[in-house]
This record gives sequence, C-alpha cells and structure tokens, in this order.
Amino acid sequence: MGRALFDNADFLGAARSLAGERGPAAVTIDSVTQRLKAPKGSFYYRFASRDALLGELWLETALAYQQGFVAAIEAGDGLAAALHTPAWARFNLEDARLLLLYSRHDFVHGDWPAALKRGVDDQARRFEACLKRFARDAFGRAGPAQYRRAAFVLAEAPLAAVKTHLRRGEPPPPLVDELITKTYHAIVG
Repeated sequence: MGRALFDNADFLGAARSLAGERGPAAVTIDSVTQRLKAPKGSFYYRFASRDALLGELWLETALAYQQGFVAAIEAGDGLAAALHTPAWARFNLEDARLLLLYSRHDFVHGDWPAALKRGVDDQARRFEACLKRFARDAFGRAGPAQYRRAAFVLAEAPLAAVKTHLRRGEPPPPLVDELITKTYHAIVG
C-alpha cells in the first residue's frame, strides 16, 4: 500500500497561507489543492467541505491563542491575560492576522460537522468562563457590568491596540503593551 502524500496539516497549512495572503474568501478547494499540487480526492478524503477545512483552521488557531490566555487567568494574572494578545501576535503574526482581523463567521458560512461545532462551543464556553472568573476576582462579582468590564479590559482593548499593526502585517510594538497596561490599571485599579 502506498504512503499518503498529504495529511490534514498540509491542507490546513495551505489554507492558512492563502487566508493570510488574501483573506478567508480566497480559500477554495481549488486554491488549496493547486497550492499543494494535490488531487481533489485527497482533500475530500480529509475534509467534508471547504467550510469544514476553514472551520478547523479557525478553531485550531483560536485554541492556540487561548492556551496562554486561559493559563494567565488560571494563575490569577489578569494583566498577563490582557498582554497575551500582543505577545501572541508577535510570535504568531500570520495566525494573529487570521484570528484577530476576521470573524469566525468569515471562515464558515455553511454547516459545520458536529465535532467542530462541539469544539467551537467548548472554546467559547472556556473564554466566557475566564471572563466571569476574572470579573469575580477583579470586581467582586460577575454581574453584567463586571462581565462587560472584563470583556473590555481583557479582549476588546488589547484587540483594538494590535489591530492596526496586524492590518499592516507588522508585529505590535512595545508601546502597545504600555497602552494595554495603562488601560488595565485605569479600569481594574
């Protein structure tokens, strides 16, 4: 029996490169198989559809980002969680551009396989649990106002600080960390 020339990682890598170059809409079954010089059958052997490929790419990238964020929250270090966004972006520029410049909905428009739906739901619940935990730790409770502050200081402000740099394809400069830190201390105290 012959050895497979391509694996899931090859297809995900080609999709990642294409999406990084021209956005998720540029990722088609044809563009991926042409990039790899792979037969379409090899693609369909691994992925049910373009949506399945893009959904897996988005989830893999989101989970890679989330590891450091969750670790900081579990360590009780909210500032490290807020600073995780620029730090991760510096070391994972292509992935940061995919995850932070596009929405999950830019990657998948159709039906997701059940396992992928569960993975996305688990990822979202883990993120929300981190925000609630931080809200309780930093503000004494996790009501709507405290949760809103947590989302702003841990996710929205860091994203806003790095987005301009990611659009230009450059890593966030150290000034971004200073801005996030000042924002964090102004809100958290």
